[in-house]
Amino acid sequence: MSQDTRNIYGGQAVIEGVMFAGKHVNVTAVRRKNDEIVFYEVPRTTKPWIQKLKKIPLLRGIVGILESSAKGSQHLNFSMEAYAEDEYADDKDKVKEEPVEKKKEEKSGWSLSMIVGVAVAGIISFIVGKLIFTVVPAAVTELIFGHDKMNIVVNNLIEGLIKIVFLLSYLYIISLTPLIKRLFQYHGAEHKVISAYEGGVDLTVKNVQSFTRLHYRCGSSFIVFSVIVGVVIYSLPIFHWDSMWERIYLRVLLLPVVLGVSYETLRFTNAMRDMPLLRSLGYPGLWLQKLTTKEPTDEQVAVSIASFSRMLEIDRQMGKSA
Repeated sequence: MSQDTRNIYGGQAVIEGVMFAGKHVNVTAVRRKNDEIVFYEVPRTTKPWIQKLKKIPLLRGIVGILESSAKGSQHLNFSMEAYAEDEYADDKDKVKEEPVEKKKEEKSGWSLSMIVGVAVAGIISFIVGKLIFTVVPAAVTELIFGHDKMNIVVNNLIEGLIKIVFLLSYLYIISLTPLIKRLFQYHGAEHKVISAYEGGVDLTVKNVQSFTRLHYRCGSSFIVFSVIVGVVIYSLPIFHWDSMWERIYLRVLLLPVVLGVSYETLRFTNAMRDMPLLRSLGYPGLWLQKLTTKEPTDEQVAVSIASFSRMLEIDRQMGKSA
């Protein structure tokens, strides 16, 4: 296996496409309505002090989340603009002779679809979503069970269970919309391409489709670990609370700690995935990916391959000139 094949790459699904992050560039490929694949390429520039922070355990996870959210939003906006242009062009052709009222109704429908798309960005961006999934379950648990009625560990386990139910329900509901279902298919295509690349095979549609859509390094796994790690940290005796507001305050205050430890846990499980007894540590995250990924079509895999191949090409060119 070549040195390139051993490099670790990541990415994210966008509207009708996939973004991959390389060493020197981030590339998004999007399929337009006319079947043309267009690219959006942004060179990666990281300040030296950020690079230093990304080498410090616990801190590197938080820095990585913030960085990927900021850069990922650029590529998501690109894909949404391309999607909006195609939808607008279609609507313009279809409603030339229709009443103004009908045009307004269809435009409103399109706007609602785009709002749903923006909601998915909350999952990928993670920060706002994590705050919601932290505060709401804590408040619900406190309102229903209080904190003096049972052992603190049991109380936090119930809170963790409510978080999981809340998360699964949310993912299931949004996955029923056509736009989000396709986004989850592109998520699966992203995973398949990375797995095929790490497996050292040629990136053809047939080869890529033979790989699983689940991957240990996925952000979905990170969400599960953050719930599990949160139960452990919140149960430590030093983090006692006397009211619902104190409980919520502690959850928000400890969120960076939970995220940092969760990131390190995810790195550990990924490193141990080839060890029979330890690979099971990553199973909860893989199970969640059964909701956040769907089996992609050949056309969606082709877009993912195009994005990844373009990223590799630019990375090699910029690496040689560096």
